[in-house]
Amino acid sequence: MRVCVFDDRFAEQLEPLTLTRPAFDLYCGLTPLLDKHARRFGATDLGLLVKPALADLARRDHPFRPVNDLFWLHAAPTILVNGRWLPPSGLADLPLSPHVGMVGGQVAYAVLPPHLLTYCSPNTVDDCLETWRATLPPQPAGGNMIDYPWQLVEQNAAQIEADFPWRTCSLDHGYFHPTSLTIVGPEDSLSVHPTAQIDPEVVADTRLGPVVIDREAQVQSFSRLIGPCYIGPRTIVSGAKVRGSTIGPVCRIAGEIEASILQGHANKQHEGYLGHSYLGSWVNMGAGTQTADLRLDYHPIRVRVGDVEVETASRKVGSFIGDHTKVGLGCLLDAGSVVGAFAVLLAGPGLLPRYVPSFCMAVRGEVLTNDGLAGHMSTAAEVMRRRDWVFTPVHEGVYRSAHEATAGIRNALLRQRANLRMRRTG
Repeated sequence: MRVCVFDDRFAEQLEPLTLTRPAFDLYCGLTPLLDKHARRFGATDLGLLVKPALADLARRDHPFRPVNDLFWLHAAPTILVNGRWLPPSGLADLPLSPHVGMVGGQVAYAVLPPHLLTYCSPNTVDDCLETWRATLPPQPAGGNMIDYPWQLVEQNAAQIEADFPWRTCSLDHGYFHPTSLTIVGPEDSLSVHPTAQIDPEVVADTRLGPVVIDREAQVQSFSRLIGPCYIGPRTIVSGAKVRGSTIGPVCRIAGEIEASILQGHANKQHEGYLGHSYLGSWVNMGAGTQTADLRLDYHPIRVRVGDVEVETASRKVGSFIGDHTKVGLGCLLDAGSVVGAFAVLLAGPGLLPRYVPSFCMAVRGEVLTNDGLAGHMSTAAEVMRRRDWVFTPVHEGVYRSAHEATAGIRNALLRQRANLRMRRTG
C-alpha cells in the first residue's frame, strides 16, 4: 500500500512539541504516531509531507522515505494520512474508490487517485483537505484526532496495551525474562530485550498493563516499573518509580514518573515528581523539580494554546515542555504549564509562571526574553555531544527557524513589560 503522512495547519496546536518536529514523530504508546499509520495501512511505500522548515530534519530522521517529493506523490494512487491521527488497532479494510476517512469533522485520511493529487504540496495540503472533504464520499475512520498535547498523554496507557501484541509478535526472542527481575502479575505481559541490563531488586508490576524494556536499556536496583510502561532503547532508569508512562530512547530518569511521555534524550536524573506531562528532546530537569498535575479544588485544568486558554475537561494535566529547555534546581511547575523550546526556568518564590515562551526565561517569577541565539546553539551542541550525538547543520537550521517563528511572541512580551513599566512610573 502506498501511503503519504502529512502535517496540517492544526499541528501548530501541539506546540511546543511540534515546533521542532512533525506531529507524526510524537510518541504515544510504544511507538511514534508514524509507525501506527504505516501499520494501519500495511504501508509498503511510505512518503512524508511536512512544512518546509522541517523537511531537512525529516530527511535526516527518515533517510529512506521520500520527503516533500512531489514527483513521487503525484505518480500513483496514494492514501494521504493526517499525522495527528491516532488510528485504531488492526489493519484497515478500505474501499479502493476515492473517499475520505473522517473523525468528527476532521479528515484522518484520504484515498486518492493521481489526478486528485496534482495540486497537493506542503503549502497547499490544507486547501486540498477542504476540497476533498467537500467532494469525496466520507467513511468513519475510527481512532482519535490529536488536537492538543495533553490528549497524547491521556491516550498513552491504552496505546501501550494496544501496541504490545504487535511488538511481541514481531520479536524473534518472544518474551524474555531475566532472572534478576521480580515480576508481579502476568508474566506474558512483560517483554524485555535480551540486550537490556537489569540489576537485582528490580520489580516489574504487570497487573494493570504490560511492561516493555527495550534494547540496551539499563534498569538499576530498587526501580519499580508499573504497567502500562515502556522503557526505550539505551535509557537508564536509576532507582525510579515509573507507572503508566512512555520513556523514549537515551533518557536518564530517577524519582517518580506517572502517566507521562518523554520524547527521548531527556534528563530527569534526580528525585522529583513528573506527572501527566510530555517532555520534548534534550530537556533537563534539575534536582528536586516537581510538576503539579492536579488543582487543589479538583476543577478541570485549563492550558494555554497559542493566545487562548483551552479547557481540557481533565482534572489531571501536568506540563508540556519543548526541546532543549533547562529546568533549574527545585523548580515548582503548576498544573497545565506550557514551556517553549530553549527556555530556562530558575526557581523562585512559589510556583513558576504557567506559560514561558520559547527562547525565554523565568527568573524570580518573572518571564524575560533570552534571545542570545548563538549561545543557545553552542549549549545545544555541547548537550548533544555529551550524549555522543552530533549537532548538525540540519539541527541548527530547525532551531533557527523555530527562533524566527516565535519572534512575534517574544516581541509581544517585551511590549507588555514596557507598558507595565510605564504604568508603574506614570
